[in-house]
Amino acid sequence: MSFWGDKRVMVTGGMGFLGSHVVEKLAGVKPREIFAVRHAEYDLTREADVERLFHEHPADVVIHLAGLVGGILPNKLRPAEFLYINLTMGTLVLHYAWKSGAKQFVAAGAGCGYPVAAPQPLREDDLWTGIPQPESAPYSLAKRMLTIQGEAYHRQYGFPCVICIPGNIYGPHDNFNLNDAHVIPALVRKFVEAVDRKAEQVVVWGTGKASRDFVYAGDAAAGLLLAAEITTGFEVINLSGGEAVPVRKVLELLCEITGFAGRLEWDRTKPDGQSSRCMDVSRARERLGWRAETDLRRGLELTVDWYRRHQGEARK
Repeated sequence: MSFWGDKRVMVTGGMGFLGSHVVEKLAGVKPREIFAVRHAEYDLTREADVERLFHEHPADVVIHLAGLVGGILPNKLRPAEFLYINLTMGTLVLHYAWKSGAKQFVAAGAGCGYPVAAPQPLREDDLWTGIPQPESAPYSLAKRMLTIQGEAYHRQYGFPCVICIPGNIYGPHDNFNLNDAHVIPALVRKFVEAVDRKAEQVVVWGTGKASRDFVYAGDAAAGLLLAAEITTGFEVINLSGGEAVPVRKVLELLCEITGFAGRLEWDRTKPDGQSSRCMDVSRARERLGWRAETDLRRGLELTVDWYRRHQGEARK
């Protein structure tokens, strides 16, 4: 029997962006049970709900992906919410996973949690060497605390816990709402709609000089499953492409993929965010045998195709 064959698996945030890819990957390995937690049934910021969740759906493997996420603007406008919701969810879910007798805990951290001044490529051992980007610090520090809690529960209770830190995840099922989307889904929507409207220009935030380390959501999901299978102690592991890609490169590819032939209008009143971010992914290769398999062009093609087929739901 495979690792997953007799396992009951709980996925918080299983109906969300990354969670939907994880659930899809899990379906392929056929565990005994997959339970995707719905916010309408369990509010993970309420201890009574979390306790009830683990009583009603005990799990062998808990994959914690639920949280409040968003781009630079919502992080600046709602810092208290981003801190409180993510800190509370992480604290309660990890605690009750251990208390209920789960055998493995895997969670997604935040790439923006790395210190602004950390040397690049970003290594897992540098996570706590400084302060992250101020605009998203309430969110990223709340997510960063999972590494402290996970290590503490492993040291005291021997609870296996791995925190995987993805790069900039993108792909189908992403958030395409322009008020709080991340860079790739926002650009995919703008380019597809510009082509549909036969618009002459696309307005792009910032200068295009910033670079990010992108990873396709399906690849990140595969890494999370490998982390559950292989890790028996406490670990922090980067999951990304291992390459700093300028936003201008994303724009060039989207022009080609969508067929947009107009001009780009740069809105320099909007922030670029951190100038550069690239991750060291050697630990993922060594510990998990994992590497990102989907190159950026192919990932963007899949994302554009999905958005074109699901525009009505994806805009919400």
